[in-house]
Amino acid sequence: MFNPSRDQARRFFIEAWRKHREGKLMSPMEAMTANVISMHPEYHAMLEAGDAAIERDWTPEMGESNPFLHLSLHIAIEEQLSIDQPPGIRAAFDRQMARLGERHDALHILLECLAEQIWSSQRHGTPLDSQAYLSAIENTLR
Repeated sequence: MFNPSRDQARRFFIEAWRKHREGKLMSPMEAMTANVISMHPEYHAMLEAGDAAIERDWTPEMGESNPFLHLSLHIAIEEQLSIDQPPGIRAAFDRQMARLGERHDALHILLECLAEQIWSSQRHGTPLDSQAYLSAIENTLR
């Protein structure tokens, strides 16, 4: 399993976006990443800043969310959907799509639920609860 450092992970996003902009050949993961980045024009200039983006910290006290965390959660959701893991995530996403009509909006519902589950897992020192994650997604449909 690949376990990149913070800087390596950030550099991956920056390089995937650079390759996309330059029309370079990309791996499937880089292409997925560039697609996610393309949905977030508010992050383009930051990613194009290179090392300045790698070194910057985003804290809640600053009033800004961490764009690398946001993009990483998007990638996690895309991977979950591609393999339907946890089982049922794709169907839950499809129901969100039917309700909202916009793919990006539906992705953000899943992203918010995943972020909450990760936070809870870290806070309590427990594994991620897939059933609670799916239930949280379903609860947004009510």
